[in-house]
Amino acid sequence: MLVEFFKQPGLLIAEKFITYAVRKKNAQCLRFSPTTSFALPPKTGNIPTGLYIHIPFCEELCPYCSFNRVEFQEDLAKRYFRALRKEILMYKELGYDFKVLYVGGGTPTILIEELESTIRLIRENYDVVEISVETNPNHLTGTNLRILKNSGVNRLSVGVQTFNDGLLQGLKRYHKYGSGAEIADRLKNTQGIFHTLNVDLIFNFPTQTRELLEKDLSIILDLGMDQVTYYPLMSSTQTLEAMSRELGGNIDFARGRRFYNIISETLSSRYRASTAWCFSRNDALIDEYAVHFDEYAGLGSGSIGHLGGTAYANTFDIESYIEHIDHGKLPITAKREFTLRERLSYDFLMKLFGLNLDIELLNAKYGVNILHRLWPEITFFRLINGLQKRGNKLLLTTRGRYYWFVMMREFFIGVNNFRDYCKEQIVRSREISSIIKML
Repeated sequence: MLVEFFKQPGLLIAEKFITYAVRKKNAQCLRFSPTTSFALPPKTGNIPTGLYIHIPFCEELCPYCSFNRVEFQEDLAKRYFRALRKEILMYKELGYDFKVLYVGGGTPTILIEELESTIRLIRENYDVVEISVETNPNHLTGTNLRILKNSGVNRLSVGVQTFNDGLLQGLKRYHKYGSGAEIADRLKNTQGIFHTLNVDLIFNFPTQTRELLEKDLSIILDLGMDQVTYYPLMSSTQTLEAMSRELGGNIDFARGRRFYNIISETLSSRYRASTAWCFSRNDALIDEYAVHFDEYAGLGSGSIGHLGGTAYANTFDIESYIEHIDHGKLPITAKREFTLRERLSYDFLMKLFGLNLDIELLNAKYGVNILHRLWPEITFFRLINGLQKRGNKLLLTTRGRYYWFVMMREFFIGVNNFRDYCKEQIVRSREISSIIKML
């Protein structure tokens, strides 16, 4: 895949180098070690901590998605929610508190009453002040919206991906989530209920043209959404190959740069940039909660957390997850302890993805001078006009926003490859168990 990337015409030399560097770093940092004994340390200090909970059930498995998700089974989903609520209380016993809750999936609203009970438990036990929930267009019903609003949800993020009917059909979303016109109508009727209504869209599908992209953008401007998160296609290598077969054609990264520029220029007339790919009308939580929270706990099957300089992953096997919880054990099966250099690099990436980095805050956090520790990265991006220093802050330039877009795209592709690896291990483990039983 990397060789094919470098062969593509029209790519900037800086983009090629950045892509190579991030993929190399991913290969190093996304090597998690299996563990059966990792226990979270008791919470100490006053570092704001976010809470992510994962709901891995979907009515339809979209071909571009690499997240941990399975087809909805009501009995299994109810058992899962019961286990999730037990895991939530485990973190309370360890002394953790959370300021922000982000519920992702999968489709978190697939069993709205179970989600309602789960959010209620969290609010009863933690000082959560902001709640963001993901959903799909077909779940924008009066009952669901009323329950979410009464549960304290501030931000609703709707996975739309595109308004084009042809693409929706190719992505296997049309028959379940409706036509582009139907989705737009549902969004229009949902406006004003929550502080922030976010729309998730994806660009650079193999068969997407400039005309299709501009049509999607015109619909967004007509609707006047509170927030737009416009992701590049960043599925895992395995998922990209499968989707290319479904839609026909390969990913054109040079076209992706052109599309990114069109998106940025079009949306900048109505929105301000919150990150390199999120555009907002007001101050609001964003999907990349890691930008604003140095630490976050990941709960649920297949979730990833980052606490105390250690990244950890819960088991991707839902039955194993439930079994761990029912035996009073945290379902953590892999971890990665980061060096100081890796932690600095991670914060450098995340903070500047949010467009600026406070040098003094980062110096105080680690007790080092980051201008000295990260001088190669800072010098490189200043030389290519990606960064500028203003007072005690590093700021992205317009060109720098695209460079950070590239780095985050590659970072999440690496994370998605890790997810695929974890899911493959489940399949292999089940195959070995079946063989053993037959002997």
